[in-house]
Amino acid sequence: MDKNMPYLLADSSRALRRSFNMRVRETGVTSQQARLLLQLDRTPGQNQSYYAERLEIEPITLCRMVDRMEEGGLIERRPDPGDRRARLLHPTKRSKAEIERIRAALAGLIETMLDGLDDAEQALLAAMLTRISENLSTPAKAIAANG
Repeated sequence: MDKNMPYLLADSSRALRRSFNMRVRETGVTSQQARLLLQLDRTPGQNQSYYAERLEIEPITLCRMVDRMEEGGLIERRPDPGDRRARLLHPTKRSKAEIERIRAALAGLIETMLDGLDDAEQALLAAMLTRISENLSTPAKAIAANG
């Protein structure tokens, strides 16, 4: 087993996040705001805890960010039909245009990341990263594997 693999994955992740941040900064939103808008576009209508977990930020940090974005017309909170105390987040019409601007700024990022890999290598990489993610998403399994 290559003992450098975790470091290679961490370095690749750091480089990808840095490139993402640089490209998004050009749109005028923060990287966390961009990540939230992209997540809302993929999975709208979840509660704030869901998005805080996905973005790996504290719920109070997300709450402040959502407050600002709601004031800016990018997000709306709607009542949860199953829990009258809870509010669900949804993108607004205005955010759709912002999401397209973010996606345009990110255009080419995937191509840059995968430069030099043919289709078979890309498919293999995706399958391996999916398996690694699944392995690490099960804490008990990861702990048991390491004693």
